[in-house]
Amino acid sequence: MSIFINKHSRVIVQGMTGSEGTKHTRRMLASGTVVVGGVTPGKGGQVIDIDGHQLPVFNTVAEAVAATQANVSVVFVPPKFAKAAVVDAIDAAVPLVVVITEGIPVHDTAAFFAYSQSKGTTRIIGPNCPGLITPGESNVGIIPSDITGTGPIGLVSKSGTLTYQMMYELRDIGFTTAVGIGGDPIIGTTHIDCLRAFQDDPDTKAIVMIGEIGGDAEERAAAFISEYVTKPVVGYVAGFTAPEGKTMGHAGAIVSGSSGTAQGKKDALEAAGVQVGKTPSESARLMRALLSR
Repeated sequence: MSIFINKHSRVIVQGMTGSEGTKHTRRMLASGTVVVGGVTPGKGGQVIDIDGHQLPVFNTVAEAVAATQANVSVVFVPPKFAKAAVVDAIDAAVPLVVVITEGIPVHDTAAFFAYSQSKGTTRIIGPNCPGLITPGESNVGIIPSDITGTGPIGLVSKSGTLTYQMMYELRDIGFTTAVGIGGDPIIGTTHIDCLRAFQDDPDTKAIVMIGEIGGDAEERAAAFISEYVTKPVVGYVAGFTAPEGKTMGHAGAIVSGSSGTAQGKKDALEAAGVQVGKTPSESARLMRALLSR
């Protein structure tokens, strides 16, 4: 079992003919992902050869879905075109849209997320995220596929690089699914969404949750864990050394006064029974110890 993607996922790549789209399509194919085509408006009818895979290009997502039965789209489209690309996928009722693009204006994200909510058929992951991977089955986005294996841990993370580090540190144990949700102020899929899915997944035995300073997503996740999650959860919050009032990395990582601090998030998680490491490596050791009991 896994969450959101598996070996049956059929993936189209919006922006496949661009340099980033082509590069990461190649990586996804190499990791065993079933990529069935791409979408680039104005280039419909072309066929792109990527390492021997003949991938058709379509003008719209609806055309791609009709021809390929795709059920996942991954978006590698420049920021100014991203809103239109996501709306195109929502209009085609694609169940899962993974938005890798960084730098999308927040009002654009707010608009396409609200549109997806009104339609009720599409889950959005991202934007500004590394995507997600179910090791050995499907890899949608930019996560390296060779740094971990299949196992009982579910991972949800705001940070791309910390996603990779945690996967690598626990590679001998392995993961059901690892999800990078992104760190923008507005994201489609939250910590809570992933925690609920991992709680309901019978093969996920324990969960790693990585957060970062800014906002109150981790505090809300702590409340959800306390109420709903019975599986052991290990946490890490990036940003203990961040100076107050300074934007750090992701657009959502802003600390103002006592709101959004790493310590405040750590306290909330620990109050919910989550073991929180002071470093990613310590969090990995805590998870290792939990699973060895």
